[in-house]
Amino acid sequence: MDNIPISLQLGVLALLLLISGFFSIAETSLMSLNRYRLRHLVKEGHRGARLASVLLAKTDKLLGVILLCNNFANAASATLVTVIVVELFGEGEWALMLGTLAVTFAILVFSEISPKVIAAAHPEKIAMFCSYILYPLLKVLYPAVWFVNLFVVGLLRMLGVRVNFEESTQSLTMEELRSIVTDGGNFLPKKHRAILLNLFDLEKISVDDVMTAHTMVESIDFDASLEDILQHIASSHHTRLPVRQGEHEEIIGILHVRKVIGQLRTMQQEHELDKESLREIIAEPYFIPSGTPLFTQIQQFQEKQQRVALVVDEYGEFKGLITLEDILEEVIGDFTTQSPSRIGSYRQETDGSWLVDGSSSLRDLNKKLSLNLPLDGPRTLNGLILEHFEDIPEPNTSFKVGTHVLEVIQTQDRIVKSVKIFP
Repeated sequence: MDNIPISLQLGVLALLLLISGFFSIAETSLMSLNRYRLRHLVKEGHRGARLASVLLAKTDKLLGVILLCNNFANAASATLVTVIVVELFGEGEWALMLGTLAVTFAILVFSEISPKVIAAAHPEKIAMFCSYILYPLLKVLYPAVWFVNLFVVGLLRMLGVRVNFEESTQSLTMEELRSIVTDGGNFLPKKHRAILLNLFDLEKISVDDVMTAHTMVESIDFDASLEDILQHIASSHHTRLPVRQGEHEEIIGILHVRKVIGQLRTMQQEHELDKESLREIIAEPYFIPSGTPLFTQIQQFQEKQQRVALVVDEYGEFKGLITLEDILEEVIGDFTTQSPSRIGSYRQETDGSWLVDGSSSLRDLNKKLSLNLPLDGPRTLNGLILEHFEDIPEPNTSFKVGTHVLEVIQTQDRIVKSVKIFP
């Protein structure tokens, strides 16, 4: 290269470093792309995204063309630096060593580290731009890439490694989806994020966690007088009421208040209203087993076109009642229209403590009051206290559960009515 000016050689060296930097930035940006975001852009018709998707579907060939060109540029740079050093300083060992160090430093800074850091910071924009160049380049250099990949495939087979980049992107687990939603930050409104996280919990939560306990269920005594039954219906805050009958107060059905009021008025005007007429409009009870996941139950409600289910244990004993509204509240939060029995189950005192109803769900308390009560045993605060003492505690008894101090305020019969919780 005696006839080539040093300035031109330095210009070619700079060009080689630039080419190497391009392939480094292309490699990192394409490998850092969010595949789900890429799929979305492809569906919207983004041409750069479509090219990037095609390239990533053949990752082995994509890496082949990138590394082939990148290593060629780096090798050419090293050779050119050697030529320049010899021309300027001769063939001395120190000169060659310093030249090698210089080109290594230049490649690291300008062709490797800096481009890859930039690509990692802005992968989407850079990958789309690089795809327009890499796509035709892969077609031009395909024979060389194919030849190199023959040896790569042979080596991988010897090592027992199987690779198939044409398969769809690996599926995400529920916990990984939860992490994506949790880390969504400003991309998802807080309310939307809370709803999605609640949806993920539906498979973990059973009907026992959200049902109304049998002791709290409002029901109609069919053995009572007709006048008392009608009075109960008129004063009820629920649209559907279980109907009990017999010595053991077995549930014989569900009475839909709103649908039957018109019929009851018609019957009363015709002087035909009696218990037998009332029995005819009582729907069959819908029983479900204890422990049913909420996700399964909401599907069952849809398939069976039901809105109320009665939860029974393995012995057929009535444990509680769950409605479609209860499940929806687990997803989107409490509705503003609730019966008085479900309002005011807790309130904050002046000392910062919470005065809580003993029948309150531990899950609800943890969620609404930011507490950390254990959930691996009883589901209500009353059950937690009874399990702790293995007896009915006296009022003003204080004890500690985890990081919280609890004080029993009132007991009645065999249950704890109210408790003060100190966070």
